[in-house]
Amino acid sequence: MHFDETDLNDNVLDALWDMHFDICTPIQERCIPPILEGKDVMGIAQTGTGKTAAYLLPILSKLDDGGYPQDAVNCIVMSPTRELAQQIDQAMQGFSYYLSGVSSVAVYGGNDGNRYDQEVKSLKLGADVVIATPGRLISHLQMGNIDMSRVSFFVLDEADRMLDMGFSDDILTIAKGLPGNCQTIMFSATMPKKIEDLAKTLLKNPEVVKLAVSKPAERIQQSAYVCYEPQKLGIIRDIFKKGDLKRVIIFSGKKSKVKEINRAFIRMHINSGEMHSDLTQAERDEIMFKFKSGQIDVLVATDIVARGIDIDDVSMVINYDVPHDVEDYVHRIGRTARADKAGVAITLVCEEDMYYFQQIEKFLEKTIVKNPLPKGLGDGPEYKLVGKPNTHGRGGHGQQRRGHGQNVKGKGHSRSTDSGRTHKHSRNDQKKTTAPVAVSKKHARHNRPVPNRKTPQADKS
Repeated sequence: MHFDETDLNDNVLDALWDMHFDICTPIQERCIPPILEGKDVMGIAQTGTGKTAAYLLPILSKLDDGGYPQDAVNCIVMSPTRELAQQIDQAMQGFSYYLSGVSSVAVYGGNDGNRYDQEVKSLKLGADVVIATPGRLISHLQMGNIDMSRVSFFVLDEADRMLDMGFSDDILTIAKGLPGNCQTIMFSATMPKKIEDLAKTLLKNPEVVKLAVSKPAERIQQSAYVCYEPQKLGIIRDIFKKGDLKRVIIFSGKKSKVKEINRAFIRMHINSGEMHSDLTQAERDEIMFKFKSGQIDVLVATDIVARGIDIDDVSMVINYDVPHDVEDYVHRIGRTARADKAGVAITLVCEEDMYYFQQIEKFLEKTIVKNPLPKGLGDGPEYKLVGKPNTHGRGGHGQQRRGHGQNVKGKGHSRSTDSGRTHKHSRNDQKKTTAPVAVSKKHARHNRPVPNRKTPQADKS
């Protein structure tokens, strides 16, 4: 289905055309119509399938059509991480380029007091779309900074991830403050019982859209090393000797291990950076900017960047430890081989992780190639069928925490969309060079007056 075949309004379609978006993904094709009809929706699909557009496009179309309060928060989008909130906000800027009077603000923690003040101002004025992490929104609710009594749309993005991160109570607290006629949209990569229970609590006769959990792209060359924990750094050193280091992500389930790995890389003169929740927002922005721009070659990260973050041209993903959930493995290695490009995914499997790696192989319905250990590292453990171990945490099993990792200080190369302002989007006042370039549009789209539903709010930052 083409976007022009949907009932999205012309302003949204113009932005999509300028951005060279023509054909709907399966999740967009099945979710846009019921959302436009005002139905609650439960969408189950993996990251990378176009879920953000599946809910933002119809919501923005309805807001632009009018009929919503001018001085109220009309839509709340919940995100599990700051990075995903920023990404949603960035998508918002593109999709709403031709919408006059539709405003948005991204609300998330890890920032200074000045940003908090900007958030308060935007919430008080009534930004149409609030994109927020649960903890930060709860903070604003407790301080009386946001009125949710007139919210028309409530979106939970990566709901399974939010529950995994312990935000269940926060979500229920937020949901209690919503009006009874609020349209609720929920997206999740999986549908475990806890998500089913949450959906039953929040959704009213929802349209359920479920896409089969897809296996990793065939373009990803998957392999593994069966090894002891002390052999892992030697394996990585050998891998790096063989090829280009550009655009490599190394995942570990523990931030203490991420810090330890990055310190080891620095000693090995590898151009690397670390990404985890102990960093300030400015530090996280700085690291992501450096990695995306090629200033650092290797990103050592927790699963904070495994879901929902678009990073182009990642050539290799290394799982320093085996994820305990199959879905996490799929999300991790899905950072590579994007946009029809090839990629490499390597997993380091120690004795304690054999059971979990075997579950991954069972899901994939294939045996992943086991590489021989590099010369000089000795023999590894025998790879054999094992039962589920008594778990004591993921990643780095049995390793001691080693103090505080090295923080990368910087100025935070964040875009204006990350500044915490309330953004206004109009074809006349938008002058950023990054904005979509007006081109000849399909079906004779012309410049035309756009309805000014809301008086633009001043941006005094």
